[in-house]
Parts: sequence; structure tokens; C-alpha cells
Amino acid sequence: MHSSDLILTITGGLAAALLFGYITRRIGLSTIVGYLLAGTLVGPHTPGFVADSSLAEQLAEIGVILLMFGVGLQFHLEELLAVRRVAIPGAVAQSAIATGLGAVIAHAFGWNWSGGLVFGMALAVASTVVLIRVLADNNDLHTPSGHIAVGWLVVEDLFTVVALVLLPALFGNTEHGSPLWLVLAITAFKVAALVLFTALVGTRLIPRVLEYIARTRSRELFTLTVLVLALGIAVGSAIVFGVSMALGAFLAGMVVGRSDFSSRAASEALPMRDAFAVLFFVSVGMLLDPGYLLEAPGLVAATLAVVLIGKPVIALLTVRVLGYSFKTALTIAIALGQIGEFSFILSSIGRDLGILPVAATNTLVAAAIVSIILNPLLYRAVEPLDRWVSARPALARLLNPAPDVPETADTASRPISSPGHRAVVIGYGPTGRTVVRLLRENDVVPTVVELNVDTWHALKEQGIDAVYGDATRPETLASAGLDAAGTLILTSAGMENSPDVIRNARELNPDVRVLARAAYLRDLNPLHHAGADNVYSGEGEVALAFIEDIMGHLGATAEQIDRERARAHEELFGKA
Repeated sequence: MHSSDLILTITGGLAAALLFGYITRRIGLSTIVGYLLAGTLVGPHTPGFVADSSLAEQLAEIGVILLMFGVGLQFHLEELLAVRRVAIPGAVAQSAIATGLGAVIAHAFGWNWSGGLVFGMALAVASTVVLIRVLADNNDLHTPSGHIAVGWLVVEDLFTVVALVLLPALFGNTEHGSPLWLVLAITAFKVAALVLFTALVGTRLIPRVLEYIARTRSRELFTLTVLVLALGIAVGSAIVFGVSMALGAFLAGMVVGRSDFSSRAASEALPMRDAFAVLFFVSVGMLLDPGYLLEAPGLVAATLAVVLIGKPVIALLTVRVLGYSFKTALTIAIALGQIGEFSFILSSIGRDLGILPVAATNTLVAAAIVSIILNPLLYRAVEPLDRWVSARPALARLLNPAPDVPETADTASRPISSPGHRAVVIGYGPTGRTVVRLLRENDVVPTVVELNVDTWHALKEQGIDAVYGDATRPETLASAGLDAAGTLILTSAGMENSPDVIRNARELNPDVRVLARAAYLRDLNPLHHAGADNVYSGEGEVALAFIEDIMGHLGATAEQIDRERARAHEELFGKA
């Protein structure tokens, strides 16, 4: 392998991904579509620059590990339990039927049943990236329907993790002639050993390592630690326990996600994951042969029918039978009507094991591109379709024959204070301590975001809600509950990138009231332009204090002091 080949592959792949990702984003589509198209452009089946596919696949393996680590990091069992009544049976029914449909279609086109089942499993799982983006873009992520869709996806992700464990066991050792029950038993033992080791050792060791590194206050070391944990545990799982690296990465993510460092790990590591994930999607796109679409249009059409019609209909019927409204059922059904990253991971495993033909990858990539393009467009039709149904009483009674179940009953995990009684405070220096004390004395619940480990520990011991992480990262603000807060207070005057914090906060919660602190008067305008409601400068406040002291010493009346203070305030800060 020549270093020049590696550089050309990375540069060409990322440059094409940037161009097509930007174009697809600008026209309102998912960037995943752009990455897949970029891969096709630099692949061997199109003219022009051709990247090294073997190198791209090696880099993509890192992307798969980091993708699975991210899934484990963001996996919350409580979210699944909150919507278990509908998410578990719904995901089971949809996955089983979609897998069956995919297997039948594949068999009808001449594939064996083993390949058909893997192909069906790839069609059954939706894209986490696409679903979250569609829900967030339509402000449905934190609604009951959004909670159910996310819980549903969690179940599908768990099925995928199980499939990634079982596929090598079922199809990777056939040459040894071992009985199936023995292969499964050995695999179960290895997985159990890995899970037990992770639970007993990982949950104790990993948080300690993260805390030691966090005390160095080095962002680079912390990011490097998270990367080493993700890759190291993944590789160790394959070498020591003989299971898939994807499972090891998933478990590593779960351990880190359950630690007190989950917010910072997410904010530091997930951008790195996204970079490698881009290479993963590019490597998948390189496998697409555009000419194949003309050779097997029937297979592609049948696959799209399963993804765009079969899966949504199954979800719609399941959710409706369980007593939810037609609108909720339709929302969930359409949101899940696409495929993405896990479909490609499953197809890669199937291809490596020799049970999936090249046609499977071409078909899945084509189906993914079309479904990801159509999914946001179809989702926007939910509201108009629901209004159209509601305007026709007979049809509305047919689609809503029974009273809806209380849809918020199983999605509320805890009572949430009103936004006016919740505040997020950045920093816990002298100013932060005073602000937090004042808020608590007036029945406002503060959540402190702090990057000093010792201070964060002290807050926990005092019973004050605190999040360890970098406030400049949107993930940290989200973990602090900014979306449900009424006020954001930046108490540190020397914090870098304060405008970025404010802009990220406005994206998470456009209605939040932002109070910021600045060291110098020259910093006022940038903070105001970023979206701060009020900014207080230490330099200006000192000047006002001097004026008040001097005027008082000269014998001025209270009215004269107030008038001069107002005049100086206007000179320093501008008109109110």
C-alpha cells in the first residue's frame, strides 16, 4: 500500500462527499444521499478519478466501529421501556414481516434462502440518522410520536446487533462441519463472557480512566481516550472473545454512555465518528454499478415496494391496532419507511461471508438513495393527510374506530418543570455560585454545565444537578435539558466561543432567555448578534461603580447619582 494511494483515496472521497453532501443538503435532502452518490462518482463503475476500493473498505471498518459505538453511547434503556407497549411488538412484527418479504423476493430472483434472509434483515432496519433528522426538522422528536419512533428504532438496532453476532457463527464456520447447536452454544458463551467482562470490569475501569484523563483538562487526550476505548474494545472483542467488533464497540458505547462522562464523550467523539462514517457511506456508494439498475429494474422496484409500502403499512396497522390515533400511526409508519447505515453493515457482513451476491449491495444502495430522498417529502404529507381524513367524518370514524389511548402515559419518564422554573447555568465560579444560590432560593431548578471534574463532583455531592461537558458542544447543552429550560446564563467572562454557545442554544430552544457575561465592552456586540438577550460587561460595571462612588463622595444627591449613572450607562452600553 502506497501512502499516496491512501491520501488520494481519503482526499478524493471526502472532497466528493463534501460537494455532493452540500448539494443534497441545499436542496433539502439528507447528506447521506450525497455521500452515496459521491462514492459512486469515485468508484470503479463510473469514469474519471477512481479511489482505491480496498483502502476505502478498511477505513470504512473504522466507520462501522464508531457508528456502533455511537449507537451504544446514545442507547437509553429507559427510553425503550417508556414506549415498550407499542415499540417492542411493533418492531418485532415489522422486522419479521419485512425480513420475510425480502427473503421471498430474493428467492424469487434466484438467490438462496440464506442470502434472502440477510437481504430481508437489511430491509427491515431503518436509518437512525435519517429518522432523527426527519423528526427534528419537523419538531416531532420530543413528541409522543417521536418517542415511539425512536424506541421502535432502538429495538431494530438491538435486532441488528444480534444479527451481527449470529451471522459469522452461522455462516463463517461451515467448513468445520460443526453442528449448528454447538456453533450457537459457543457463540452464546463467547457473547455472555464478553458482556460479563464488560459489566464487571468495564463499568469500573472505564469511568476511572475517563476521570483521570479529564483531570488533565486536555481536550485532545480526552478525545484520544474515547477513540482508543472504542477501537480497543472492539478489536479486543474480536481477538479475545471471537465475536464481532461491532458488538464490542456497541458495548463500549453503552458503558461510556452509562458513566458520568457520557455527555462529554458524545460531544468529543461523535464528530470524529461522523468523519469516518462519511468514508463508510462513500465506500458503500463505490459498490454501486449504475448500469445494474437497468439490468434488474424488477428487483429494485420490488425492494422499494417493501421499504416504501410494506414496512409503513405494517407499522401503521400495528400502531393503530394497539389503540393509537391514525395520525400517530401514520407519523411512525412514514418515519420508518427508509433504510440506511445498518442495512449497509448487514450487507457488508453478508458479502464478506459469501452469502450475498453483488446484486444485493447494488439493490440496497439504490433503494437507500430513493427511500432517503422520498422520506422527508412523504413525512411532510402527514399533517395534510390527517386534516383531509378529519374533514370526512365517515372516513375518520373508520380509521379511528376506538378512543385513542393516553399517548403520553407511557412516554413520560419523570415530571418536568415548566420552562420558567428551569435554568441552565454555564460555569460555577464565584458568579455561578451566587446565581445558582439565587435560583434555588426562588424555586428555579438550575442545571450547571461544568468542565472542571472536581467542581462537578462537588456539585453532585451538594445535590445540585450538573452535567460534565463542554458547553460549546450542542450535545452537552441538550444533555443539560436546555430544550425545556426558560433561561440560559453564561457566568464566565473568559469562556471561549461564547457566541457559538448562544447560537447552539438558540437552535435547541429558540425561546430560551439568554444572559451572558463579557469581560470587555468590545465583546457586547458579538454576543448580542449571536442571540443574547442581555450582556453584562465587567469593564462597564466597574466604570458605573466608580461613577457612583465618586458622585457620592462629592456630595451628590441620589437623584443626581441616578441621572449620571444612566448617562454613563448609555455611553458605555448604548440605548436600552
